[in-house]
Amino acid sequence: MKYNSVLLLLLACSFSVYAQKGKDKKIKPRDEFVPELMAKMTIDEKIAQLVQYTADGTVTGPKAGINYIEEIKKGNVGSILNATSVKYTQELQELNLKNSRLKIPLIFGYDVIHGYKTIFPITLGETASWDLEAAELSARIAAEEAAASGVHWTFAPMVDISRDPRWGRVSEGAGEDTYLGTQMAIARVKGFQGNNLMDNNTVLACTKHFAAYGAAEAGRDYNTVDMSERTLREVYLPPFKATVDAGVGTFMTSFNEISGVPATGSKFLLRDILKGEWGFNGFVVTDYTAINELIPHGVAKDSAQAGELAMRAGVDMDMVGGIYMRNLKNLLKEGKVTETQINDACRRVLEAKYDLGLFHNPYRYNDKKREKQVINKKEYLDAALNIANKSMVLLKNDNNVLPLRKEQKIAFVGPLVSDEWNIIGSWAASGDRYGYAVSVEEGINKIITDKNKVSFDKGVEILKDDRSKMQAAIENARKADVIVAVMGEFENMSGEAASRTNIDLPGIQKEFLAELKKLNKPIVLVLMNGRPLNLTWENDNMNAILEAWFPGTMGGDAIAQTLYGINVPSGKLPMTFPRNVGQVPIYYNHKNTGRPYLGATDPEQKYKSRYIDVDNSPLFPFGYGLSYTTFKYSNLKLSSNTMSMNGSIEVSVDITNTGDYNAEEVVQLYIQDKVGSVTRPVKELKGFKKVMIKKGEKKTVTFTVTPENLKFYNIDMIFTAEPGDFEITVGSNSANGLQGEFMLVK
Repeated sequence: MKYNSVLLLLLACSFSVYAQKGKDKKIKPRDEFVPELMAKMTIDEKIAQLVQYTADGTVTGPKAGINYIEEIKKGNVGSILNATSVKYTQELQELNLKNSRLKIPLIFGYDVIHGYKTIFPITLGETASWDLEAAELSARIAAEEAAASGVHWTFAPMVDISRDPRWGRVSEGAGEDTYLGTQMAIARVKGFQGNNLMDNNTVLACTKHFAAYGAAEAGRDYNTVDMSERTLREVYLPPFKATVDAGVGTFMTSFNEISGVPATGSKFLLRDILKGEWGFNGFVVTDYTAINELIPHGVAKDSAQAGELAMRAGVDMDMVGGIYMRNLKNLLKEGKVTETQINDACRRVLEAKYDLGLFHNPYRYNDKKREKQVINKKEYLDAALNIANKSMVLLKNDNNVLPLRKEQKIAFVGPLVSDEWNIIGSWAASGDRYGYAVSVEEGINKIITDKNKVSFDKGVEILKDDRSKMQAAIENARKADVIVAVMGEFENMSGEAASRTNIDLPGIQKEFLAELKKLNKPIVLVLMNGRPLNLTWENDNMNAILEAWFPGTMGGDAIAQTLYGINVPSGKLPMTFPRNVGQVPIYYNHKNTGRPYLGATDPEQKYKSRYIDVDNSPLFPFGYGLSYTTFKYSNLKLSSNTMSMNGSIEVSVDITNTGDYNAEEVVQLYIQDKVGSVTRPVKELKGFKKVMIKKGEKKTVTFTVTPENLKFYNIDMIFTAEPGDFEITVGSNSANGLQGEFMLVK
């Protein structure tokens, strides 16, 4: 698929293409319209704009007993969560405008994380594509479909960096690396918001969760975070800052505390950094009931104090909890919050509604004909298939057992082999799970017309300790040339509130694999999961392993095409896979210690930073992924061995496809600052390029390195590059590659 041409076509489809209820009216420019509107508003009407309640639908906490219909009738709501479809959003908007003295429209928000109706791979899986155009395209299509269903606002992208696979929400993010996560965040904001939010095929994006939610202690959701400001600024904040620079419209606070202060009550995060230092002009919404949770956090004695802390910190909209509606007016009377703070929050919300064109026409997203035409369009499904193909990561392939051949007899087994429900993953918005999502069995049957060549058996369940169907599956497998086991997690075993201390394959799936191994047949393990798993036993005992993540609506086709070589896998891991959970947190860009373990080459190994029961190295490193072809890296060149503070150097490398398939390769550039005023990571990703190389072809890939790539927070907390020696590594993953050196000079 030519992503550029598809993106250009989608971006060209502005609101003028579609009819909607009524016509857009001409109104004054925003800088005149919003102040004039606010001058007419009472304090109650201003506070109402800061309130969001939820309609029926997905909830991730208590609904606080609030009847959202009655609150709309009272004019007490500025936004509604979980209302979708043209019919329903139009009904709610009509009810709102009928009861709004100044006819201020509602904004409708919904969690469109990795697709709306057409579901793409989970975000972690999509990041494994290392394809920025693909990420932008999937967000663009999600925006098209959501906007066609009356949705104005999505709570994505999630840009939390996480180094702990126990945390279930790694599935929603871009993994462990700041650079890769930053590039993906920018692409997704561009996709959701398009070139102009006034176009009604775009949606307002929301960067979440601010901040450092991915560093929750023990990988337990909603848990405490404690870290240095240097780590916060170098590792966790850059993706957030990048989305501000990309023009993101909204931010969401995180549930965690940092250094003893819950993020929802953190003036340091919201007013000092986000709105002050970074100059963010959009509005900040809490996560679900996060203001209420300041009470159990232990920083507020009651809801009034919680509301005071949140408003003073810089929270503009209260999601679902009702704290602002019940308390802000009294807090103002008591002098605990100021009218200036309330006015600033109200202005930010109204400006977002203006930018979406809702004051021009509150019903501009409401067109039933358009809704019917846009949802699940063929080109969207084609894009979902292509992106799912790109997300596949081949972890092992001994003796080239993959790709499969059509003449082989294959036994497909496992609890996910015929699954439609789990394959689209968690947070799948309005995606259809039954009857529409393509299962692996369906995908295989589109390729193999001779049904005598394939069999399909579940064998076991994902979690149930049920062996009643295992023997029948084994007997079918006994007749096969190759066994393909499709296994993994339930979709809700990763995502929010889905932390796990045991990241092995759940249930008796491993026991089933052990029984299959006794047949002495080649076994291919296909995984569907939302996090890195402990695959040490599987790596020792399986012939091939394909990481498919939860690949979305067209996932079954993508897996089938990859297994049979119609698609050549090109994905690379966005998170490190540990040897066991005891290594967690584990990540490639760690610091050295004063006693670094040097591996087998080190003659004295006891008093070093190491484990005594397992090697320090991961099972599969960040950036790792095999192909059906092979690539040779050679001829690394640096244009100069020195670089000035206002200069740059070119780094080039030759990549030759030495195998039998045309394929894409992700070429990765890492840099190590060898000596700094504070300790530096052993290496950091600073560039990557995904290139198509035909079999037998050689391509030269070039990167430009500037002092900007070398900056960090020095001993004085100044963001700068320090003169000195640097090592460059260019390779196919973070663990190995060709190396060169240069010096940064004043």
